[in-house]
Amino acid sequence: MANSYPNLLKPLDLGFTTLKNRVLMGSMHTGLEEEKNGFSKLASFYEERAKGGVGLIVTGGISPNFRGRLAPFGSEMSKPWHVGKHRQVTDAVHKYGSKICLQLLHAGRYSYHPFSLAPSAIKAPINPFKPKAMSERQILKTIKHYARGAKLAQKAGYDGVEIMGSEGYLINQFLCPRTNKRTDDWGGSFENRMRFPLEIVKAVRAALGEKSIIIFRLSMLDLVEDGHQLDEVLQLGKLLEQAGVTIINTGIGWHEARVPTIVTSVPRGAFSWITERVRRELSVPVVAVNRINTPEIAEHILESNQADMVSMARPLLADPEFVNKAEQGQSERINTCIACNQACLDHVFENKRASCLVNPRACYEQELVMKPADKKKRLAVIGAGPAGLAFACNAAERGHQVDLYDKAAEIGGQFNYAKQIPGKEEFYETLRYFKHRIEDTGVQLKLGKEQSCEGLLAEKYDDVVLATGVSPRKVDIPGVDLPHVLGYLDVLRDHKAVGKKVAVIGAGGIGFDVSEYLTTEKSLTLDEKEWSERWGIDKDYSDRGGLKPQQPEPSPRQVWLLQRKESKVGKGLGKTSGWVHRNELKSKSVNMWNGVTYHRIVPEGIEIERNGEKQLLEVDNIVICAGQVPQRELHDALEAAGQSVHLIGGADVAAELDAKRAIRQGTELAARI
Repeated sequence: MANSYPNLLKPLDLGFTTLKNRVLMGSMHTGLEEEKNGFSKLASFYEERAKGGVGLIVTGGISPNFRGRLAPFGSEMSKPWHVGKHRQVTDAVHKYGSKICLQLLHAGRYSYHPFSLAPSAIKAPINPFKPKAMSERQILKTIKHYARGAKLAQKAGYDGVEIMGSEGYLINQFLCPRTNKRTDDWGGSFENRMRFPLEIVKAVRAALGEKSIIIFRLSMLDLVEDGHQLDEVLQLGKLLEQAGVTIINTGIGWHEARVPTIVTSVPRGAFSWITERVRRELSVPVVAVNRINTPEIAEHILESNQADMVSMARPLLADPEFVNKAEQGQSERINTCIACNQACLDHVFENKRASCLVNPRACYEQELVMKPADKKKRLAVIGAGPAGLAFACNAAERGHQVDLYDKAAEIGGQFNYAKQIPGKEEFYETLRYFKHRIEDTGVQLKLGKEQSCEGLLAEKYDDVVLATGVSPRKVDIPGVDLPHVLGYLDVLRDHKAVGKKVAVIGAGGIGFDVSEYLTTEKSLTLDEKEWSERWGIDKDYSDRGGLKPQQPEPSPRQVWLLQRKESKVGKGLGKTSGWVHRNELKSKSVNMWNGVTYHRIVPEGIEIERNGEKQLLEVDNIVICAGQVPQRELHDALEAAGQSVHLIGGADVAAELDAKRAIRQGTELAARI
């Protein structure tokens, strides 16, 4: 079979060692680093990715000392007894010919504890703790700690280290006038500001010798005011080469930047242009990052000389077999990362273990095990939404005989509405993946068939799994039956005509999605140039940080997004992506109103009360997005007839169309049935 991805799968000779391909698994904190017995689980997690064909893995960020920890009990590599537990990880990865580097990360002013240090005593907008300014002694000590951490990593069997110099962490803080206001030899001119990273690299190279990999994560585009200038990025890149760096990895944006860099609405490969520009000036291999989630986009970046390697973190959570499938010409069977952040980054920022919405086995490799079934059963699954699909495919893979029913003519359930929302085009990929998986696992798919209790009982199934999803909740507002009142399914499923002025009732995830749908003429996710303009990314790099004013999008409609609660509109959205959705609607002049009382709907619009004032909101249509109720009609009848029956997904709990919980529940039930 001809290799479809010759550049992606080509080995990379680093002189003293060779990587088997151009795929770098980017650093990602999982939370296992701090769990009891977490390193054994971490070893299983990385082992699956090494077995799946990844050339080079970089661990989540580990601090070189106590003060640099991300959180009070964060991991560090600073004592001889830290070595043993890491050895489990390196041994597991080396079984499959992959290489692994430990990422050394000092959080600086992003450290979420009162002992934080930074170049200057300036509090980060995303952290309640104000750091102390480092003394010269502390700076010199920290450089030594990096070298010590690297040496310990080498003892633990790592092939090298990645020095985290981007995303607004300590090294990045030294480099930029935004956070470095020092007047000594470590601040002021760029020569002084870049002393810190250069001294670290020299110390680490001296500690490791010539035959270890040193990756430096260089912030190429800070996307904050008073960040880097392009000439500074290039100057530092060249000096890092001379100081002994093996590979330059790209860093994009600080955590406090108000430009999205990895959420699902960011176009694929949106930042490879800056990697290409920096690569032209350097001689060591350079890595492209962010929203590279298919072998096709990775191959294009490498083939067009934008980079020498591609970094993927979340896509390898979603599918550990990514590289093997690409190599076998099976890319249509890759479980594609949809960049939702719901189970990975959102979990990490809430101090929970990371996982993956489309692959709940990620980071649960030891707990969520799919073994061949002891007793093979005949199973019926009603509902081919995310929960039903996950259950059916996993159960069939274990050897059960599975019939999957859905009254609709296509698989996907609520995903079929979500995929239409501008910025959520990646949901098509999940449905494509499940379509192939149904074929591969032998699930009998029966679409366009509504099931009855009698019909199911007549089939004599061992178990029936109800994944029947949800129905929109009815609201009790006088006038709700008037013809200009629509439900979200009327808009997203039936594409009914909607006027120029619209009130959306309910500001949860669906209310935001419907508002996005109604105010967007063209999805910018599919046009990187227009997307960059909208978010104010300056590709000419004429100012520090690469920013220019954001361009609000014109909206074809005037929309009011209303909620009863007094809390901030959008408060319940994802921790790492909610602000993006709010910003999108704000740019389209959507009125986001909280504390609204609905009095009645009249032909002219809706009568509401807000801040003690009654008013008539004159609108052409009212769209109801006020939550859902489980569809469980079959459950009680089947149970009463003595049939073994299980509820999963929305049919079990109808909370905010939670695909993460639905897929996990389906997978967990399949593992134990």
